[in-house]
Amino acid sequence: MTPEQDELRATVRKLLDREAEPWPALCDVGVPALAIPEEHGGLGAGLTELRIVAEELGRVLSDVPFLGSAVTTRAVLASGDTALLPRLASGAVAALAWTGEDGRWDTAACRDDLSTVDGRAHYVLDGDTAEILLVATADGLHEADPADAVREHVPSLDETRRFATVTFDHTPARRLGPLDVGALRDFACLLLAAEQTGAAARALEITVDYTKQRQQFGRPIGGFQALKHRMADLHVLVETARSAAYADLAAVAKVYCSEALSAVAAEMIQLHGGIGITWDHPAHRYFKRAHSASQLFGAPHHHLPRVR
Repeated sequence: MTPEQDELRATVRKLLDREAEPWPALCDVGVPALAIPEEHGGLGAGLTELRIVAEELGRVLSDVPFLGSAVTTRAVLASGDTALLPRLASGAVAALAWTGEDGRWDTAACRDDLSTVDGRAHYVLDGDTAEILLVATADGLHEADPADAVREHVPSLDETRRFATVTFDHTPARRLGPLDVGALRDFACLLLAAEQTGAAARALEITVDYTKQRQQFGRPIGGFQALKHRMADLHVLVETARSAAYADLAAVAKVYCSEALSAVAAEMIQLHGGIGITWDHPAHRYFKRAHSASQLFGAPHHHLPRVR
């Protein structure tokens, strides 16, 4: 990492530790503008900077609308239309209506007819609260007025992730340009993998700290050789997941980081004992994030054939 990237990581971590509602503060330091060119109000940064932010957000299971807005921004940049970029750079929450109920993410669920769109999109990140609503169809990327769509919040196993279904019925829409949903899915998987890596790293840190405090047979359980070996294996798993997340192999990152976070979260539950299955305990929250994130942008088994 460069000194500038290290400073970005430190700044984001500090804000997340300090702010109860961190999104406005993250907007103030330019997080939504990172990948937007400078001539459109952005900072002109790249994918690495976005992954740094995603990793830090994953550490604390933050519920800020970064992931959905970052993916939507990427779609806008790919379309070639620049009209929305200044609003996105300022932190306007954006959502992309994209996949169907099967959650495959490799095809668009909605269709367009000249100046309207129709269909029902599922698992739309921040879709019920977004100020900017975009729609992917086989013909490209379209912008619709959020007030013209039916948006319904959908409760999720992971309370820190906000999903919605969005229904369009001859909804007026403006076409922005072409969109390769396969390439966009890969971009989304890379950001999600960085987030999963951050969550796995923090889950391991919490677990190690707990094993230093919990006493059994008159000594901390972290001192037992068998548990040392288990946590050493988890450390290797987290570090290799970070390597996968920062490579540009989207399918590898999605499969490996999903499995790594699930493994670390399961061990976190086991090593915390009975308290780990308490619904609001951090161990259970990381466990729920692990299983929710593994399905987002396609389950690992959907991506595994591309790895082979």
